[in-house]
Amino acid sequence: MTELTIIANIHAKADQIEMVRGALLRLVPPTQAETGCINYDLHQDDEDPAHFIMYEKWQDRASWQAHVETAHFAAFKTAIDGALAQFTSSRMTRIS
Repeated sequence: MTELTIIANIHAKADQIEMVRGALLRLVPPTQAETGCINYDLHQDDEDPAHFIMYEKWQDRASWQAHVETAHFAAFKTAIDGALAQFTSSRMTRIS
């Protein structure tokens, strides 16, 4: 089994920062309780409060895929619809 790391860069629109922050914070506890979740850590940029990073570590790709199919993740996507200026994510495998 190969662990999977996800790094999500989330940029809220200037007038949506607090809403996006709240939606992200609500997503953390149920995700951390999911089977296969090793880390699910939310960060907010000290210089740019509209920029959030979610650092995720999953037991395997199947655990992460199960996460993106949960009701709480679907609710999160609905909540932030139209509130982001930019979103990118990287799926990574640790090599050392």
